[in-house]
Amino acid sequence: MVARAYTVAFQGVEARLIEVQCAITPGIPAFNLVGLPDKAVTEAKERVRATITALGLALPAKRITINLSPADLPKEGSHFDLPIAVALLAAMEVIPKEEAAANIALGELSLDGSLVAVVGALPAALAAAEHDLGLICPAQCGAEAAWVGAVKVLAPDSLLALLNHFTSRKILSPAEPGEVTRDDTEKDLRDVKGQEKAKRALEIAAAGRHHFFMVGQPGSGKSMMAARLPSILPPMDPGEALETSMIHSLAGLLDEGGISRTRPFRAPHHTASMAAIVGGGRNAKPGEISLAHNGVLFLDEFPEFSRTVLETLRQPVETGDVVVARANAHVRYPCKFMLVTAANPCKCGYMTDPSRCCARVPMCGDDYLGRISGPLMDRFDLKVEVQPVEISDLSLPPPQEGSAEIARRVAKARDIQKARFADLPGMVTNSDAEGELLEDITNATQEASKFLTDVANRFRLSARGYHRIMRVSRTIADLDGEAQVQRHHVAEAAAYRITDKQSPVLAKSA
Repeated sequence: MVARAYTVAFQGVEARLIEVQCAITPGIPAFNLVGLPDKAVTEAKERVRATITALGLALPAKRITINLSPADLPKEGSHFDLPIAVALLAAMEVIPKEEAAANIALGELSLDGSLVAVVGALPAALAAAEHDLGLICPAQCGAEAAWVGAVKVLAPDSLLALLNHFTSRKILSPAEPGEVTRDDTEKDLRDVKGQEKAKRALEIAAAGRHHFFMVGQPGSGKSMMAARLPSILPPMDPGEALETSMIHSLAGLLDEGGISRTRPFRAPHHTASMAAIVGGGRNAKPGEISLAHNGVLFLDEFPEFSRTVLETLRQPVETGDVVVARANAHVRYPCKFMLVTAANPCKCGYMTDPSRCCARVPMCGDDYLGRISGPLMDRFDLKVEVQPVEISDLSLPPPQEGSAEIARRVAKARDIQKARFADLPGMVTNSDAEGELLEDITNATQEASKFLTDVANRFRLSARGYHRIMRVSRTIADLDGEAQVQRHHVAEAAAYRITDKQSPVLAKSA
Protein backbone atom coordinates (compact mmCIF):
# COMPACT_ATOMS: atom_id res chain seq x y z
CA MET A 1 0.00 0.00 0.00
CA VAL A 2 1.17 3.53 -0.85
CA ALA A 3 0.30 6.78 0.91
CA ARG A 4 1.25 10.34 0.05
CA ALA A 5 1.97 13.54 1.91
CA TYR A 6 3.46 16.82 0.73
CA THR A 7 6.18 19.20 1.84
CA VAL A 8 8.48 21.77 0.22
CA ALA A 9 12.13 22.20 -0.70
CA PHE A 10 13.52 25.72 -0.66
CA GLN A 11 15.34 27.24 -3.62
CA GLY A 12 16.00 30.83 -2.68
CA VAL A 13 12.66 32.34 -1.62
CA GLU A 14 10.80 29.83 -3.77
CA ALA A 15 9.22 26.81 -2.06
CA ARG A 16 9.01 23.88 -4.50
CA LEU A 17 6.39 21.21 -3.87
CA ILE A 18 7.74 17.80 -2.83
CA GLU A 19 5.63 14.67 -2.82
CA VAL A 20 6.48 12.27 0.03
CA GLN A 21 5.51 8.75 -1.01
CA CYS A 22 5.47 5.89 1.49
CA ALA A 23 5.19 2.22 0.45
CA ILE A 24 4.93 -0.68 2.88
CA THR A 25 5.67 -3.98 1.11
CA PRO A 26 6.42 -7.58 2.15
CA GLY A 27 10.07 -8.44 2.62
CA ILE A 28 12.92 -8.24 5.07
CA PRO A 29 12.11 -5.45 7.59
CA ALA A 30 13.88 -2.25 6.57
CA PHE A 31 13.36 1.51 6.53
CA ASN A 32 14.78 3.14 3.40
CA LEU A 33 14.75 6.79 2.41
CA VAL A 34 15.41 7.75 -1.23
CA GLY A 35 15.08 10.85 -3.38
CA LEU A 36 18.43 12.65 -3.03
CA PRO A 37 18.25 13.44 0.72
CA ASP A 38 21.07 15.16 2.58
CA LYS A 39 22.42 13.98 5.93
CA ALA A 40 19.73 15.75 7.99
CA VAL A 41 16.96 14.23 5.88
CA THR A 42 18.52 10.76 5.99
CA GLU A 43 18.60 10.91 9.79
CA ALA A 44 14.87 11.70 9.79
CA LYS A 45 14.00 8.00 9.69
CA GLU A 46 15.59 7.48 13.13
CA ARG A 47 13.67 10.43 14.60
CA VAL A 48 10.44 9.21 13.00
CA ARG A 49 11.01 5.65 14.28
CA ALA A 50 11.59 6.91 17.85
CA THR A 51 8.58 9.25 17.69
CA ILE A 52 6.19 6.56 16.50
CA THR A 53 7.43 4.27 19.27
CA ALA A 54 6.82 7.08 21.78
CA LEU A 55 3.21 7.22 20.55
CA GLY A 56 2.76 3.57 21.54
CA LEU A 57 2.73 2.32 17.96
CA ALA A 58 4.95 -0.30 16.35
CA LEU A 59 6.35 -0.14 12.85
CA PRO A 60 5.16 -3.04 10.69
CA ALA A 61 7.65 -5.88 10.22
CA LYS A 62 7.81 -5.16 6.52
CA ARG A 63 9.88 -3.18 4.06
CA ILE A 64 9.20 0.59 4.37
CA THR A 65 10.32 2.81 1.51
CA ILE A 66 10.02 6.61 1.56
CA ASN A 67 10.51 8.39 -1.77
CA LEU A 68 10.91 12.16 -2.01
CA SER A 69 9.71 13.20 -5.46
CA PRO A 70 11.02 14.69 -7.71
CA ALA A 71 14.00 12.48 -7.01
CA ASP A 72 16.54 14.66 -8.86
CA LEU A 73 15.99 17.73 -6.63
CA PRO A 74 18.29 17.91 -3.57
CA LYS A 75 16.41 17.71 -0.25
CA GLU A 76 17.94 19.59 2.67
CA GLY A 77 16.87 20.38 6.22
CA SER A 78 15.15 18.83 9.21
CA HIS A 79 11.65 20.01 8.21
CA PHE A 80 11.14 16.74 6.29
CA ASP A 81 10.58 14.84 9.58
CA LEU A 82 6.89 15.67 9.89
CA PRO A 83 5.79 14.91 6.30
CA ILE A 84 7.67 11.59 6.43
CA ALA A 85 5.87 10.70 9.67
CA VAL A 86 2.49 11.76 8.23
CA ALA A 87 2.99 9.67 5.07
CA LEU A 88 4.09 6.66 7.15
CA LEU A 89 1.11 6.92 9.52
CA ALA A 90 -1.21 7.17 6.50
CA ALA A 91 0.38 4.08 4.96
CA MET A 92 -0.13 2.27 8.28
CA GLU A 93 -3.79 3.37 8.13
CA VAL A 94 -3.48 5.19 11.46
CA ILE A 95 -4.69 8.43 9.86
CA PRO A 96 -6.86 8.85 6.72
CA LYS A 97 -4.87 8.92 3.49
CA GLU A 98 -6.97 11.73 2.04
CA GLU A 99 -6.17 13.94 5.04
CA ALA A 100 -2.45 13.26 4.68
CA ALA A 101 -2.55 14.14 0.98
CA ALA A 102 -4.54 17.37 1.52
CA ASN A 103 -1.78 19.27 3.34
CA ILE A 104 1.77 20.47 3.04
CA ALA A 105 3.63 19.53 6.23
CA LEU A 106 6.94 20.72 7.62
CA GLY A 107 8.50 20.38 11.04
CA GLU A 108 11.28 18.71 12.98
CA LEU A 109 10.44 15.88 15.39
CA SER A 110 11.87 15.43 18.84
CA LEU A 111 12.31 11.88 20.10
CA ASP A 112 9.33 12.33 22.45
CA GLY A 113 7.03 13.35 19.58
CA SER A 114 6.99 17.12 20.12
CA LEU A 115 7.45 19.40 17.13
CA VAL A 116 10.39 21.78 16.86
CA ALA A 117 10.22 25.07 14.93
CA VAL A 118 11.82 25.22 11.50
CA VAL A 119 12.56 28.04 9.08
CA GLY A 120 10.52 28.80 5.97
CA ALA A 121 6.93 28.51 7.24
CA LEU A 122 5.84 31.65 5.39
CA PRO A 123 7.11 30.60 1.93
CA ALA A 124 5.64 27.13 2.59
CA ALA A 125 2.24 28.69 3.32
CA LEU A 126 2.38 30.60 0.04
CA ALA A 127 3.18 27.35 -1.78
CA ALA A 128 0.24 25.67 -0.04
CA ALA A 129 -2.10 28.44 -1.17
CA GLU A 130 -0.77 28.18 -4.72
CA HIS A 131 -1.48 24.41 -4.85
CA ASP A 132 -4.80 24.64 -2.97
CA LEU A 133 -3.52 22.62 0.00
CA GLY A 134 -3.56 23.14 3.74
CA LEU A 135 -0.44 23.60 5.87
CA ILE A 136 0.73 21.72 8.96
CA CYS A 137 3.64 23.22 10.90
CA PRO A 138 4.94 23.37 14.50
CA ALA A 139 3.04 25.54 16.96
CA GLN A 140 5.88 28.07 17.07
CA CYS A 141 5.54 28.66 13.31
CA GLY A 142 1.74 28.87 13.12
CA ALA A 143 1.40 32.60 13.69
CA GLU A 144 3.95 33.27 10.96
CA ALA A 145 2.33 30.95 8.38
CA ALA A 146 -1.18 32.24 9.12
CA TRP A 147 -0.31 35.58 7.53
CA VAL A 148 -1.16 33.94 4.21
CA GLY A 149 -4.89 34.14 4.69
CA ALA A 150 -5.73 31.94 1.70
CA VAL A 151 -4.59 28.74 3.43
CA LYS A 152 -5.80 26.85 6.52
CA VAL A 153 -2.89 26.42 8.95
CA LEU A 154 -2.79 23.72 11.59
CA ALA A 155 -0.08 24.23 14.19
CA PRO A 156 0.09 21.28 16.64
CA ASP A 157 2.73 21.18 19.34
CA SER A 158 3.29 17.45 18.91
CA LEU A 159 2.67 14.58 16.53
CA LEU A 160 0.16 13.16 19.04
CA ALA A 161 -1.92 16.37 18.83
CA LEU A 162 -1.94 16.06 15.03
CA LEU A 163 -2.92 12.39 15.29
CA ASN A 164 -5.82 13.27 17.60
CA HIS A 165 -6.97 15.92 15.13
CA PHE A 166 -6.96 13.57 12.16
CA THR A 167 -8.83 10.90 14.15
CA SER A 168 -11.35 13.51 15.45
CA ARG A 169 -10.45 12.94 19.10
CA LYS A 170 -9.47 16.59 19.61
CA ILE A 171 -9.87 19.05 16.74
CA LEU A 172 -7.20 21.72 16.39
CA SER A 173 -8.22 25.32 15.83
CA PRO A 174 -6.65 27.08 12.82
CA ALA A 175 -3.62 29.21 13.68
CA GLU A 176 -4.04 32.98 13.94
CA PRO A 177 -1.62 35.52 12.42
CA GLY A 178 0.93 37.09 14.73
CA GLU A 179 1.02 40.75 15.63
CA VAL A 180 2.13 43.49 13.26
CA THR A 181 5.22 44.62 15.11
CA ARG A 182 6.75 48.06 15.09
CA ASP A 183 10.14 49.21 16.26
CA ASP A 184 9.43 51.61 19.13
CA THR A 185 13.13 52.23 19.74
CA GLU A 186 13.64 54.36 16.64
CA LYS A 187 16.17 57.11 17.10
CA ASP A 188 15.28 60.67 16.15
CA LEU A 189 17.19 63.01 13.84
CA ARG A 190 16.45 65.76 16.36
CA ASP A 191 19.37 64.29 18.34
CA VAL A 192 21.78 65.44 15.59
CA LYS A 193 23.14 68.96 16.12
CA GLY A 194 24.17 70.81 12.99
CA GLN A 195 25.00 68.78 9.85
CA GLU A 196 22.17 70.40 7.87
CA LYS A 197 23.65 69.49 4.49
CA ALA A 198 24.07 65.84 5.46
CA LYS A 199 20.55 65.67 6.89
CA ARG A 200 19.14 67.19 3.71
CA ALA A 201 21.00 64.58 1.65
CA LEU A 202 19.65 61.87 3.95
CA GLU A 203 16.12 63.13 3.34
CA ILE A 204 16.61 63.06 -0.44
CA ALA A 205 18.10 59.57 -0.26
CA ALA A 206 15.13 58.31 1.77
CA ALA A 207 12.58 59.93 -0.56
CA GLY A 208 13.94 58.33 -3.74
CA ARG A 209 15.82 55.27 -2.41
CA HIS A 210 19.13 56.72 -3.56
CA HIS A 211 22.49 55.29 -2.54
CA PHE A 212 24.33 57.61 -0.15
CA PHE A 213 28.05 57.92 0.65
CA MET A 214 29.35 59.89 3.66
CA VAL A 215 32.96 60.71 4.44
CA GLY A 216 34.33 62.70 7.34
CA GLN A 217 36.48 62.76 10.43
CA PRO A 218 35.81 60.29 13.27
CA GLY A 219 33.06 61.56 15.55
CA SER A 220 31.48 63.88 13.01
CA GLY A 221 28.13 62.05 13.20
CA LYS A 222 28.09 59.75 10.16
CA SER A 223 27.01 56.60 11.98
CA MET A 224 24.65 58.60 14.18
CA MET A 225 22.74 59.93 11.18
CA ALA A 226 22.68 56.58 9.41
CA ALA A 227 21.20 54.89 12.51
CA ARG A 228 18.33 57.39 12.39
CA LEU A 229 17.52 56.79 8.74
CA PRO A 230 14.77 54.19 9.51
CA SER A 231 12.89 56.87 11.47
CA ILE A 232 12.19 58.87 8.29
CA LEU A 233 11.42 55.96 5.96
CA PRO A 234 7.74 55.16 5.28
CA PRO A 235 6.49 51.79 6.55
CA MET A 236 6.36 48.91 4.10
CA ASP A 237 3.06 48.23 2.36
CA PRO A 238 1.55 44.73 2.85
CA GLY A 239 3.16 43.36 -0.32
CA GLU A 240 6.61 44.61 0.63
CA ALA A 241 6.21 43.34 4.21
CA LEU A 242 5.27 39.87 3.00
CA GLU A 243 8.11 39.76 0.46
CA THR A 244 10.69 40.87 3.02
CA SER A 245 9.31 38.55 5.71
CA MET A 246 9.68 35.56 3.37
CA ILE A 247 13.42 36.17 3.25
CA HIS A 248 13.59 36.69 7.02
CA SER A 249 11.57 33.50 7.49
CA LEU A 250 14.17 31.51 5.56
CA ALA A 251 16.84 33.05 7.77
CA GLY A 252 14.89 32.31 10.97
CA LEU A 253 14.61 35.99 11.94
CA LEU A 254 10.84 36.35 12.47
CA ASP A 255 10.04 36.79 16.17
CA GLU A 256 6.99 34.89 17.46
CA GLY A 257 5.32 34.95 14.06
CA GLY A 258 5.10 38.74 13.97
CA ILE A 259 5.52 40.52 10.67
CA SER A 260 7.10 43.95 10.84
CA ARG A 261 6.09 46.93 8.71
CA THR A 262 9.32 48.72 9.67
CA ARG A 263 11.87 48.65 6.89
CA PRO A 264 14.90 46.49 7.69
CA PHE A 265 18.15 48.18 8.67
CA ARG A 266 21.16 45.89 8.38
CA ALA A 267 24.60 47.02 9.55
CA PRO A 268 27.13 44.15 9.22
CA HIS A 269 30.64 44.50 10.63
CA HIS A 270 33.43 45.22 8.18
CA THR A 271 34.97 41.79 8.87
CA ALA A 272 31.93 40.05 7.34
CA SER A 273 32.73 37.53 4.62
CA MET A 274 31.46 37.61 1.05
CA ALA A 275 29.00 34.79 1.76
CA ALA A 276 27.64 36.71 4.77
CA ILE A 277 27.10 39.87 2.71
CA VAL A 278 25.98 38.51 -0.65
CA GLY A 279 24.65 35.09 0.37
CA GLY A 280 25.91 31.56 0.07
CA GLY A 281 27.62 29.22 2.47
CA ARG A 282 25.89 25.98 3.38
CA ASN A 283 22.55 25.66 1.57
CA ALA A 284 23.13 29.03 -0.21
CA LYS A 285 21.38 31.07 2.48
CA PRO A 286 20.42 34.74 1.91
CA GLY A 287 23.06 37.32 2.79
CA GLU A 288 22.86 40.78 4.32
CA ILE A 289 21.95 42.44 1.01
CA SER A 290 18.84 40.24 0.77
CA LEU A 291 17.97 40.64 4.45
CA ALA A 292 18.03 44.41 3.74
CA HIS A 293 15.51 43.99 0.88
CA ASN A 294 13.09 46.97 0.82
CA GLY A 295 15.22 48.61 3.50
CA VAL A 296 18.70 49.90 4.23
CA LEU A 297 22.14 48.29 4.12
CA PHE A 298 24.56 50.40 6.15
CA LEU A 299 28.25 49.68 5.74
CA ASP A 300 30.27 51.61 8.31
CA GLU A 301 34.03 51.88 7.84
CA PHE A 302 33.35 51.21 4.16
CA PRO A 303 36.99 51.01 2.93
CA GLU A 304 37.77 48.45 5.66
CA PHE A 305 35.59 45.82 3.98
CA SER A 306 37.37 43.26 1.85
CA ARG A 307 37.94 44.42 -1.71
CA THR A 308 36.26 41.25 -2.96
CA VAL A 309 33.18 41.98 -0.85
CA LEU A 310 32.97 45.55 -2.09
CA GLU A 311 33.21 44.57 -5.74
CA THR A 312 30.44 41.98 -5.40
CA LEU A 313 28.07 44.82 -4.48
CA ARG A 314 28.33 46.44 -7.90
CA GLN A 315 25.86 44.18 -9.69
CA PRO A 316 23.19 43.80 -6.95
CA VAL A 317 23.11 47.58 -6.43
CA GLU A 318 22.13 47.98 -10.08
CA THR A 319 19.85 44.98 -10.67
CA GLY A 320 18.01 44.60 -7.35
CA ASP A 321 18.59 40.85 -7.18
CA VAL A 322 21.48 38.45 -6.74
CA VAL A 323 22.12 34.96 -8.02
CA VAL A 324 24.06 32.79 -5.57
CA ALA A 325 25.75 30.12 -7.68
CA ARG A 326 27.43 27.21 -5.94
CA ALA A 327 28.38 23.70 -6.99
CA ASN A 328 25.24 22.28 -5.37
CA ALA A 329 22.91 25.28 -5.56
CA HIS A 330 21.88 28.04 -7.94
CA VAL A 331 19.36 30.35 -6.30
CA ARG A 332 18.11 33.90 -6.82
CA TYR A 333 17.31 36.30 -3.99
CA PRO A 334 15.76 39.78 -4.26
CA CYS A 335 17.92 42.57 -2.82
CA LYS A 336 16.43 45.96 -3.66
CA PHE A 337 18.04 47.95 -0.87
CA MET A 338 19.33 51.47 -0.24
CA LEU A 339 23.10 51.40 0.24
CA VAL A 340 24.34 53.88 2.85
CA THR A 341 28.04 53.95 3.65
CA ALA A 342 30.38 55.89 5.92
CA ALA A 343 34.14 56.28 5.69
CA ASN A 344 36.97 58.20 7.27
CA PRO A 345 39.02 60.35 4.86
CA CYS A 346 42.17 58.33 5.61
CA LYS A 347 43.55 55.66 7.92
CA CYS A 348 44.11 58.01 10.85
CA GLY A 349 40.91 59.90 10.03
CA TYR A 350 42.26 63.46 10.25
CA MET A 351 43.54 64.18 6.75
CA THR A 352 41.59 67.46 6.50
CA ASP A 353 42.78 68.75 9.91
CA PRO A 354 46.34 70.15 9.59
CA SER A 355 46.82 70.12 13.37
CA ARG A 356 46.03 66.42 13.75
CA CYS A 357 46.88 64.74 10.44
CA CYS A 358 49.73 62.30 10.05
CA ALA A 359 52.94 62.77 8.06
CA ARG A 360 51.66 60.78 5.06
CA VAL A 361 49.05 63.34 3.97
CA PRO A 362 47.77 63.39 1.24
CA MET A 363 49.01 59.94 0.17
CA CYS A 364 47.27 58.25 3.11
CA GLY A 365 43.91 59.52 1.87
CA ASP A 366 44.56 58.32 -1.68
CA ASP A 367 45.61 54.91 -0.43
CA TYR A 368 42.67 54.56 1.97
CA LEU A 369 39.78 55.71 -0.22
CA GLY A 370 41.54 54.08 -3.17
CA ARG A 371 40.33 50.76 -1.79
CA ILE A 372 36.91 51.74 -3.17
CA SER A 373 36.97 51.26 -6.93
CA GLY A 374 35.80 53.96 -9.33
CA PRO A 375 32.95 51.86 -10.78
CA LEU A 376 31.57 51.22 -7.28
CA MET A 377 31.90 54.86 -6.27
CA ASP A 378 30.10 55.84 -9.47
CA ARG A 379 27.01 53.99 -8.26
CA PHE A 380 26.39 56.40 -5.38
CA ASP A 381 23.76 59.03 -6.12
CA LEU A 382 24.72 61.34 -3.27
CA LYS A 383 28.15 61.99 -1.77
CA VAL A 384 28.59 64.25 1.24
CA GLU A 385 31.63 65.33 3.19
CA VAL A 386 30.52 65.50 6.82
CA GLN A 387 32.34 68.26 8.66
CA PRO A 388 33.13 68.01 12.41
CA VAL A 389 30.58 69.62 14.71
CA GLU A 390 31.80 72.58 16.73
CA ILE A 391 31.85 71.92 20.47
CA SER A 392 29.84 75.09 21.05
CA ASP A 393 27.05 73.71 18.85
CA LEU A 394 26.57 70.73 21.15
CA SER A 395 25.15 72.96 23.89
CA LEU A 396 22.54 74.47 21.56
CA PRO A 397 18.87 73.45 21.93
CA PRO A 398 17.72 70.53 19.76
CA PRO A 399 16.66 71.52 16.24
CA GLN A 400 12.96 72.26 15.82
CA GLU A 401 12.64 69.75 12.98
CA GLY A 402 13.00 66.09 13.85
CA SER A 403 12.34 62.74 12.23
CA ALA A 404 8.53 63.11 12.31
CA GLU A 405 8.55 66.28 10.22
CA ILE A 406 11.07 64.91 7.72
CA ALA A 407 9.21 61.59 7.52
CA ARG A 408 6.04 63.39 6.43
CA ARG A 409 7.83 65.03 3.51
CA VAL A 410 9.46 61.73 2.56
CA ALA A 411 6.10 59.92 2.68
CA LYS A 412 4.50 62.59 0.49
CA ALA A 413 7.30 62.28 -2.10
CA ARG A 414 7.03 58.47 -2.01
CA ASP A 415 3.26 58.73 -2.62
CA ILE A 416 3.93 60.87 -5.70
CA GLN A 417 6.34 58.24 -7.02
CA LYS A 418 3.96 55.40 -6.20
CA ALA A 419 1.25 57.04 -8.30
CA ARG A 420 3.77 57.76 -11.07
CA PHE A 421 4.80 54.09 -11.37
CA ALA A 422 1.40 52.56 -10.56
CA ASP A 423 1.11 50.90 -13.98
CA LEU A 424 4.74 49.76 -14.12
CA PRO A 425 5.34 46.52 -12.17
CA GLY A 426 8.58 46.33 -10.25
CA MET A 427 9.02 50.11 -10.08
CA VAL A 428 8.33 52.03 -6.90
CA THR A 429 10.80 54.91 -6.61
CA ASN A 430 12.67 57.24 -8.95
CA SER A 431 15.84 55.19 -8.54
CA ASP A 432 14.14 52.36 -10.46
CA ALA A 433 13.63 54.41 -13.63
CA GLU A 434 16.03 54.29 -16.56
CA GLY A 435 16.22 54.89 -20.30
CA GLU A 436 13.33 56.67 -22.01
CA LEU A 437 11.17 56.33 -18.93
CA LEU A 438 13.69 58.35 -16.93
CA GLU A 439 13.64 61.05 -19.60
CA ASP A 440 9.84 61.12 -19.48
CA ILE A 441 9.44 61.32 -15.72
CA THR A 442 12.16 63.94 -15.32
CA ASN A 443 10.03 66.42 -17.25
CA ALA A 444 12.73 69.06 -16.96
CA THR A 445 12.37 72.62 -18.15
CA GLN A 446 14.48 73.69 -21.11
CA GLU A 447 16.72 75.71 -18.81
CA ALA A 448 17.19 72.72 -16.47
CA SER A 449 18.01 70.37 -19.38
CA LYS A 450 20.60 72.76 -20.78
CA PHE A 451 22.17 73.21 -17.35
CA LEU A 452 22.42 69.45 -16.84
CA THR A 453 24.06 69.01 -20.25
CA ASP A 454 26.55 71.77 -19.47
CA VAL A 455 27.39 70.16 -16.10
CA ALA A 456 27.85 66.75 -17.68
CA ASN A 457 30.19 68.12 -20.34
CA ARG A 458 32.10 70.35 -17.94
CA PHE A 459 32.83 67.58 -15.45
CA ARG A 460 32.95 64.73 -17.99
CA LEU A 461 30.30 62.69 -16.22
CA SER A 462 29.73 59.08 -17.15
CA ALA A 463 26.36 58.09 -18.59
CA ARG A 464 25.55 56.55 -15.21
CA GLY A 465 26.46 59.75 -13.41
CA TYR A 466 24.34 61.80 -15.82
CA HIS A 467 21.29 59.61 -15.23
CA ARG A 468 21.77 59.54 -11.49
CA ILE A 469 21.70 63.33 -11.36
CA MET A 470 18.45 63.16 -13.33
CA ARG A 471 16.96 60.73 -10.80
CA VAL A 472 18.03 62.79 -7.79
CA SER A 473 16.75 66.03 -9.32
CA ARG A 474 13.39 64.35 -9.96
CA THR A 475 13.26 63.31 -6.29
CA ILE A 476 14.11 66.83 -5.12
CA ALA A 477 11.29 68.17 -7.30
CA ASP A 478 8.93 65.61 -5.73
CA LEU A 479 9.93 66.79 -2.26
CA ASP A 480 9.05 70.33 -3.41
CA GLY A 481 5.79 69.10 -4.92
CA GLU A 482 6.67 70.39 -8.40
CA ALA A 483 5.66 68.62 -11.60
CA GLN A 484 8.65 69.89 -13.58
CA VAL A 485 12.31 69.65 -12.68
CA GLN A 486 13.72 73.16 -12.40
CA ARG A 487 17.27 74.41 -12.78
CA HIS A 488 17.80 74.69 -9.00
CA HIS A 489 16.74 71.05 -8.58
CA VAL A 490 19.44 69.97 -11.02
CA ALA A 491 21.96 72.27 -9.33
CA GLU A 492 21.29 70.72 -5.91
CA ALA A 493 21.46 67.19 -7.29
CA ALA A 494 24.75 67.94 -9.05
CA ALA A 495 26.18 69.47 -5.87
CA TYR A 496 25.79 66.12 -4.12
CA ARG A 497 27.71 64.34 -6.84
CA ILE A 498 30.34 66.86 -8.01
CA THR A 499 32.70 68.41 -5.50
CA ASP A 500 34.84 71.49 -5.94
CA LYS A 501 38.60 71.59 -5.75
CA GLN A 502 38.46 72.67 -2.12
CA SER A 503 37.24 69.21 -1.12
CA PRO A 504 40.31 66.98 -1.37
CA VAL A 505 38.42 64.08 0.16
CA LEU A 506 35.73 63.75 -2.48
CA ALA A 507 37.44 65.34 -5.47
CA LYS A 508 38.88 61.99 -6.60
CA SER A 509 35.39 60.45 -6.78
CA ALA A 510 33.62 63.26 -8.63
